[in-house]
Amino acid sequence: MENNKTVAFQTFGCKLNFAETSTISKTFLNNGYKKVGLKDKADIYVINSCTVTNNAEKRCKDAIKRAKKINPQAKIALIGCYAQLRPKELESFGNIDYVLGNHEKFKLIDHVKNSSESCFTSNENILKVKDFSPAYSIDDRTRTFLKVQDGCDYYCTFCAIPFARGKSRSDTIANTVKQAEEIAKQGQKEIILTGVNIGTFGKNHNENFFQLIKALEQVKGIERIRISSIEPNLITEEIIEHISQSNIILPHFHIPLQSGSNEMLKLMKRKYNRELFAKRIKNIKEKMPLACIAADVIIGSPGETEDLFMETYNFIQSLELSYLHVFTYSDRPEAKASDMEYKVSSKAKKDRSKRLHELGEKKKRDFYKLNAETEHIVLWEASNKAGLMSGLTENYIPVYTNYKNEKVNSLELVKLNKFNSDGEWTI
Repeated sequence: MENNKTVAFQTFGCKLNFAETSTISKTFLNNGYKKVGLKDKADIYVINSCTVTNNAEKRCKDAIKRAKKINPQAKIALIGCYAQLRPKELESFGNIDYVLGNHEKFKLIDHVKNSSESCFTSNENILKVKDFSPAYSIDDRTRTFLKVQDGCDYYCTFCAIPFARGKSRSDTIANTVKQAEEIAKQGQKEIILTGVNIGTFGKNHNENFFQLIKALEQVKGIERIRISSIEPNLITEEIIEHISQSNIILPHFHIPLQSGSNEMLKLMKRKYNRELFAKRIKNIKEKMPLACIAADVIIGSPGETEDLFMETYNFIQSLELSYLHVFTYSDRPEAKASDMEYKVSSKAKKDRSKRLHELGEKKKRDFYKLNAETEHIVLWEASNKAGLMSGLTENYIPVYTNYKNEKVNSLELVKLNKFNSDGEWTI
């Protein structure tokens, strides 16, 4: 089908959004659209949004302005979490033709084909949505983000995502395996399992995450499986033991901490304490000494005094973590923390963020040094930057070498012995 129209996509936020954007883009390609770059003049610009922070929402609005500047006659579709939570705000912002929430966004192509309204808005009550919309990313990458779960039932006080994504739900293991088989047929060697709270996979089908990873290991053609963010209370000792024995599931863990203070964890309504988190890290490192372990940390949440922040700082300093994702708290109207009285000043947030970023960089360098003179298997990717190509080891260390087309999407055993001042390994 050919219609000579063009479409451009921009995605903000999590890897789950990227997987969903890829799936939505296929519906446009199947209807004759040509995909172009964000800086190109397109007939329609699709912005898959994020609403985790005020800054994330601002970036979405800036993207709308840029698109309209490139082509004032273009249609603009803003979809996803921001559209789900604040459709009226987006309608009043202007310059948007379609505002579609997280359930409706997969039908965007139908609205584009059939709607004649100046601004079409649809955001069904996401908390009532029970069906699961599968997605995975396929572009020029050698790795694929596979959506295995959506929604969250935890309602942490700092987070609005349950209100944007709805209740936890997933497909069956059998259907998820079929998705992985489709990916394998397209030549991808690595899949990254993604979702909002992937450890709750299968609860609506009387299945579980451990059963899923064991089933995915059997998919022919998939040589590496990487697990994205998983809660410390859901990554069980059974799962850790299994990964330590697996040749397919990679020793790379992304475990949200959020705070190293039990008082703050209680205020946040997290489902674990710091002792459990430390136990998980110790267990992983005992079984997989070179495993990469990342942690998410939020600074500046209501109630976080300097003393409580230092509890977090010192706790992180004591752990064998490989790197940090540091987030600065931002009030979300839907989240309970926005109503809490004790607020942290912007100055204190900035200072604490700086200190944790510096600690995170030290952790990363220490992890890289730990891996010096060790051998790893790298999956080389397709990008060619200044004559170099990059790849990732099984434990998530970026490696660079001279670009050779025949290396793309190949696995190679390398020794890490050239670590430069920029924190990069060159082979």
